[in-house]
Amino acid sequence: MTAPRLHAILGYSSLTGPRPRNEDFCGAVTPEGAELDAKGILAVVADGVGGHANGREASEYTVRGLLSDYYATPDTWAVNKSLDTVLTSLNRWLISHAARTREAAGMATTLSAVVLRGRRYYLAHVGDSRIYRLRAGKLEQLSTDHVWEHPELKNVLSRAVGLDAHLSVDYADGELEADDVFALMSDGVWGQLGDRKIGDILRAEEDPQEAAARLAMSAEDGGSQDNCTALVLRVEALPADKLRDNIARLQNLPLPPRLKIGQTLDGLTVDALLHESIATLLYRVSDDQGQHRVLKTLRPEHDDPEAAAALAHEEWLARRINDSWFPQVIPYPQRSHLYYLMSWHEGATLKARLDSGHRFGTGEVADLGERILKGVASLHRLSIVHRDIKPDNLHLDAEGRLRILDLGVAASDATQQGQKFEEINNPGTPSYMAPELYGGKNVAASEQTDLYAVGVTLYQLLTRKYPYGEIEPFQNPKFGDPVPPTRYRPDIPDWLEAVLLKAVAREPKARFETAEEFLLALERGARRPLVVPRKSPLMERDPQLGLKLLAATSLVLNVLLVYLLLVR
Repeated sequence: MTAPRLHAILGYSSLTGPRPRNEDFCGAVTPEGAELDAKGILAVVADGVGGHANGREASEYTVRGLLSDYYATPDTWAVNKSLDTVLTSLNRWLISHAARTREAAGMATTLSAVVLRGRRYYLAHVGDSRIYRLRAGKLEQLSTDHVWEHPELKNVLSRAVGLDAHLSVDYADGELEADDVFALMSDGVWGQLGDRKIGDILRAEEDPQEAAARLAMSAEDGGSQDNCTALVLRVEALPADKLRDNIARLQNLPLPPRLKIGQTLDGLTVDALLHESIATLLYRVSDDQGQHRVLKTLRPEHDDPEAAAALAHEEWLARRINDSWFPQVIPYPQRSHLYYLMSWHEGATLKARLDSGHRFGTGEVADLGERILKGVASLHRLSIVHRDIKPDNLHLDAEGRLRILDLGVAASDATQQGQKFEEINNPGTPSYMAPELYGGKNVAASEQTDLYAVGVTLYQLLTRKYPYGEIEPFQNPKFGDPVPPTRYRPDIPDWLEAVLLKAVAREPKARFETAEEFLLALERGARRPLVVPRKSPLMERDPQLGLKLLAATSLVLNVLLVYLLLVR
């Protein structure tokens, strides 16, 4: 039986009205299959500003640009991030284009967009076009008009795409329900009809095309002095409540037993047990063509839906990282058990090289750092945080190519809201975790904490030590200043030490903000060395120092006063 998918029908109408030109523009994309699951249905209405000669160009360019570029953003991005990234780019283009010619000066547009994905809706809105929702017969305006509050300026936009270099867009989201109706319209429609008439039409017309046509025609016939555009979507069916289809599919697969060398599973022969954690097992297997693969599954005792969902989420993330810095997921239609396959690469992790006694040179570590950061940067561009960068998860193959391993605890902002996963492994290794992740501060891992872990990794490759000492699980460490790596390796050049100290600084504001910034510092090396203080100010090292000094001073003054009173 095929799993249900999101299904919505839509209709639209755009009338010029008494204006000489229609400056409204609307459009929608209704994809199918995997793209529907990953990106959803997008519908947009825009209204070119104020009868401007280029109002139509602004609205059409913005709608077409959003409809095409939204679907080109990574699947791992959150919907709002994808929308905001595209709209910011479109806003820059409009402003740049308007500045080039006198005829285009001032071109701008309102924009109202709805994305239906999975069991949620997402809104993006700027200007005075509107988004309504009809649910169980009740009409609700979901957008806010961006106009000046002064009575004489009530029709003047305070926000629009192309109006200001800093685009401020309203975003919102919520749960979908079957039979929800969303209506997007320009001010030529809502300004003439009013909410009561709009609600009456949406309740009376079940067919979205009939509803959209009636909204636009009623506004035009009623005397609207503007273009009249309406776009209506009706939600017909919702998908099952899940993260992605493969999560539901994998949860229903049986967990394989613990496998021994020589045993077969779905035509795969086990060659070796590569790794065993608290929850997972990694085997090297061979397929019927003799190709080596890595099979990742759960230990038999972790046969529960939450752990299965976490493994499926890991596979979903890994499939979307089509990059040479990472092992690739291998499709395997014969799969009848709970696992997934990855490409196998002969070689060893950096931890294994350390354990074998390899002494990493400074130039070698700088080169490895650049390669690690290029991989991490590609991960961050997909809005994925690895959360466990360390030598154990960095692999050099027989040809010297570096790959980042293990997305078992990786996090992505595209995870369906409200979906929680049981951690099948601890999210992070204590000695590589940034100081702000300790102390009950409820700080989430981020791109910057990944960069901190890269810094600790490079520090360890050079010194076999940790900048703040080794941290044991469940320990709540206190962080002072990191130990300069030259204490252990005097041959480390000053420029490289400065880069490492910045990377592992105690305060986030003192570290690199992006992988690209960190990479640039390594690439510049001694040519443009960083200037990094070797010791932080005393007040930063001991934030309570001021209170301690105040208390000590108060105590001394009190003793002095008592002495003076006694002397008298």
